[in-house]
Amino acid sequence: MNQNDMEKNIVRYGNLQPCKTAFIDAHTPGSNQKENFTILGGGVSESPDQHVHLTEKVGFNIGAAGQPPKCRNSLHSHRTAEVFFVLKGRWRFFWGRYGSAGEVTLEEGDIFNIPTGIFRGFENIGSDYGMLMAILGGDDAGGGVIWAPQVIKDAANHGLLLSENGRLYDTKKGESLPKGIKEMPILSDKELLDFPELKTSDVVPSYVARYWDLMALSDNQPVNVIGHNGVLYDKPGFEVDFISRNSISSNNYSTEKYEILMPVRGHWKFKWDSGETVINPGDTVLVPPMLQRSISPNMTGISSMYRVRNTNDKAGPTVKK
Repeated sequence: MNQNDMEKNIVRYGNLQPCKTAFIDAHTPGSNQKENFTILGGGVSESPDQHVHLTEKVGFNIGAAGQPPKCRNSLHSHRTAEVFFVLKGRWRFFWGRYGSAGEVTLEEGDIFNIPTGIFRGFENIGSDYGMLMAILGGDDAGGGVIWAPQVIKDAANHGLLLSENGRLYDTKKGESLPKGIKEMPILSDKELLDFPELKTSDVVPSYVARYWDLMALSDNQPVNVIGHNGVLYDKPGFEVDFISRNSISSNNYSTEKYEILMPVRGHWKFKWDSGETVINPGDTVLVPPMLQRSISPNMTGISSMYRVRNTNDKAGPTVKK
């Protein structure tokens, strides 16, 4: 693979293209300043305005959420995995039918494998623009987003309607549902019983990993964060490991799987059979199967990276028993 072809597989942080109308809460006060990014795969955006950087199907999606301080993402659920790590800022995650069942605060580098099937939301509680990187299970990201009933009702009060096929219509722009298309139905009380209400103590020990703990564990070898014998619970259809300066050699290696490189801190030299480049925090690299490659820190100081690969695992149980 030549230099130009590989550069097409690298989405640089500075080139990310946001969508501010990706979801149903785009007009709702408190949520109307968020930006959604689809980096790899189809994503879960409800807007045709969403830009997709890389369209390859690798078994999972890569996305990101950018938000200014005090901006929140409304309560929703997914049918497949949703994993976040904090690239920039300080974030509060909350979950449950009304967002009051439990919560946790994440700092830069922390990672959260949110239990599948619970309502979850998050907000930037830092003082600057914050960025979350996301990994979503499945090529179609589970068929979209399931919104808590109050989110759909609030959105309608601010001019946005969601169709039954997951498409947004903005009544403030004169749009309306096409003939024969109904609004997305609101979950009934009976259906809501299928969404667990988990306490913080049910979630944090098995689903949250702290950056500095991973740094300590990665002193001699990569840390298996998600996957077989991973630090975090569940096998969501992809595996995630954590690499720091002392846990990876500069030797060439290859894998039969797609591999995504996502630096957290520091600058990394990425080399392959016919070229090399430097990748930085916020960059996303799609490495095709069987390509000989090596990664190594490019400068002194703290260096860390999450590495994601597709697997044949089906999503595990929703909640650890």
